[in-house]
Amino acid sequence: MMTELQTSGNGPRWRPYPAYKDSGVDWLGKIPVHWKIIRLKYIAEVPKIKLMEKPDDLTYLGLEHVESKTGRLTLETPVDEIDSIVAVFERGDILFGKLRPYLAKVYLANFEGTCTTEFLILRANNRVVQKYLFYQIVSEGFINLVNSMTYGAKMPRANYQQIINIYILIPPEEEQSLIISFIDLELKKIDDLVAKKERQIELLQEKRTALISRAVTRGLDPNVPLKDSGIDWLGHIPAHWEVLRLKFLISFVTSGSRGWAQYYSDEGALFLRIGNLSRISLDLNLDEVQFVEPPAGAEVDRTRVGKDDVLISITAYIGSIAVIEKDIGEAYVNQHIALTRPLSLKVKPKWLGYALLSEIGQHQFRILLYGGTKDGLGLDDVKDLFIFLPPPKEQETIVSFLDQETAKIDALITKIRESIERLKEYRTALISAAVTGKIDVRGADIYPKDTENAKE
Repeated sequence: MMTELQTSGNGPRWRPYPAYKDSGVDWLGKIPVHWKIIRLKYIAEVPKIKLMEKPDDLTYLGLEHVESKTGRLTLETPVDEIDSIVAVFERGDILFGKLRPYLAKVYLANFEGTCTTEFLILRANNRVVQKYLFYQIVSEGFINLVNSMTYGAKMPRANYQQIINIYILIPPEEEQSLIISFIDLELKKIDDLVAKKERQIELLQEKRTALISRAVTRGLDPNVPLKDSGIDWLGHIPAHWEVLRLKFLISFVTSGSRGWAQYYSDEGALFLRIGNLSRISLDLNLDEVQFVEPPAGAEVDRTRVGKDDVLISITAYIGSIAVIEKDIGEAYVNQHIALTRPLSLKVKPKWLGYALLSEIGQHQFRILLYGGTKDGLGLDDVKDLFIFLPPPKEQETIVSFLDQETAKIDALITKIRESIERLKEYRTALISAAVTGKIDVRGADIYPKDTENAKE
């Protein structure tokens, strides 16, 4: 990481400390001569408070609420199931995700709340500044070391006793504060750049939605004759199209069973949750998956996902959609997802997916939830959704057009995301270099002037 940060030309050139010593710890290597090393358990305690259920007045955090590597909260992410036993954390505590630690889900709490027991809660004592310890724990070296200690193939998990015995680098307290200020300043520059690029992605996604909405409400012929749909808020549609409720276009609709948390496992069948669906794309997002060893019986057969099924989120982040275009092996849905099975002679699965993803489709979900009197949809609500329906061959033509055009937009989005990923890698390298003493942050002259040119 040191060579990546000490670039030539117009980029930032970082100054090392004047003298180093061998830390005696393999993964730390050489450290500044005046720094100390100490096991984590001597500078932070592990609170053991657990509750049998979440209090209504305390926010709950699952692993899905913490963004990888940045420590930012994403509270809008839906919770599929709150653990039956929750841990309690205080303001200033550090939450470290023990499950799949390579994801680096670490959060410095700025409020009191409850969380899944998949977080290890660390409470810093007066020997270390809280935020400095947070940066130490989210650093690449620490994460890699913890990841090397995991057990379980598909759901790797770290043992907290091993984590708290890891050595932590401790500079003098004043220097800890300087390191915090340095990292905060540099990360703001990087995060501002990331925010600009994320806005570019939002604009492209809006363009994508507009493209889909136009195609599934007007078709591809700009001169096609129109007729009144017969439904005020739906407006006009091509004269040869129909408007049918979803229940006439599917052979089957169901949702998953409750209480499957007891069947969670490190391997087995896929258990699809709301986070695996999207309002942007029809593809499943399998970046983070849960596995189950399902029980035998009719409930299992009923909730099993098949090729060409269309999935719809019906609680929390309502209106997320996925189309199962290929065989994904044994997979099931949880109780927050409606599984629909289209009648292929009437409606093509991807047409149905695009129709639900369009502005008209999403508008219907908003109408059903208008006023906040409902926290989810029932299966009857799903069956009563209106779908615009051209003839099957025209559905195929429009789907093919949308696949091609959205792929072009997705390619642009992918390039921007790759740029964001490079900035995040630089972000990670910067934190690691600062908290391991590879760069000396003492003195204002070490601050680079042009982070953007350095990594763009």
